[in-house]
Order: sequence, then structure tokens, then C-alpha cells
Amino acid sequence: MSSRIDKLRDQISAARADLLDEIEERRARFSYTISGRRIRFEDEMRARHRAARENLLSFLSRTRLLVLLTAPVIYALIIPFVLLDLFVTVYQAICFPVYGIPKVRRGDHIAIDRHHLAYLNGLQKLNCVYCGYCNGLIGYVREIAGRTEAYWCPIKHARRIADPHDHYPGFADFGDPVDFQAHVEAQRATLAAARDD
Repeated sequence: MSSRIDKLRDQISAARADLLDEIEERRARFSYTISGRRIRFEDEMRARHRAARENLLSFLSRTRLLVLLTAPVIYALIIPFVLLDLFVTVYQAICFPVYGIPKVRRGDHIAIDRHHLAYLNGLQKLNCVYCGYCNGLIGYVREIAGRTEAYWCPIKHARRIADPHDHYPGFADFGDPVDFQAHVEAQRATLAAARDD
């Protein structure tokens, strides 16, 4: 059974790699290069971006009043997000070395780059920074939580869950007391091996 799961995991990984390759190929059409953290568009493309930008007043005039009134609710979430970021980062900095788990790099998950797009107005750029941070943070936290779960309690749930993290398929089956301890040791070994990569 686990060999079938391993085969499916490999297929999912291959499909994910193909998807990322396809996205990368499509990026080439938009005439930009990345050097370190700097994104540079060709002059012609930059001019096209500026020409496509909608000014802030026009943008706001098309926005429904109720949408505008919800903005403080959305932006108030920055407080718990920043606190989550701080606490999870401190948690992994203290605990992961003790457990032998490699640390998760924030930069692999949090991408704030859409503000370089000249076709966005200031408010759209702010929204994109906010979404890039919050969604990236959720991915960062999910990976830290996934590694923690793989270390401490690698058992599948009794019921199907919507979108399990990448470590989940390698967990012990729910209700299998015989293989449980072997799975714990295997998951810990897998995490430790990732540290050496």
C-alpha cells in the first residue's frame, strides 16, 4: 500500500514541477529579467504598463461602497498575521534545532514583488503587498506546522482532509498500532535527511 502512496506522491511532485516549468515559460513572454531581488522590464513593456494603469480616483469610483467599508476589517488582520509570523519564527528558531528539523526559509514562501508592476495604482500595489505577505505567511506557517506534525504525530486522520501538507502522505495509517513507531522514526529520519540537502 505504501508503495502505491509513494508512487502517487512522486506523480504529484512531477506534476507540480511541470506546472512550475509551464509558469516559468509563460513568464518569458512579458519581457522581464530578475537579478537578485531586482525585477527589470524592458523599456517598451514598462511603457505599456504605465499606459495601462488606472488612476486611483477612477479605480475607487468603480468600487462598491460596501467593498470600501470592509477595508478596515481586512487590514485589521495584519496584527494577528504579524504576531503569528513572530511567534512561529521564534518557535522554529528555538525548537527545530533541538528536534533536528531543518528550518523553513521565509523567503521561499513570502514573495512581495507585485508592487514593481507599473500598471497597478498605489492602492492596488498596497493590496498586492498585503496579499503576498499574508498568503506567503500562511504557506510558511503551514510548512513549519507540517514539519512539526511529521516529527511529533505522523498519523493520518480517520476522515479525509481537504488539502493535506506535503508530509502527510508518509504518515502512518489511522488505527495501525503496529507500524506507528516505525513511521515516527521514518518521518524523523526524513526530516533530518532534509537538513543535509
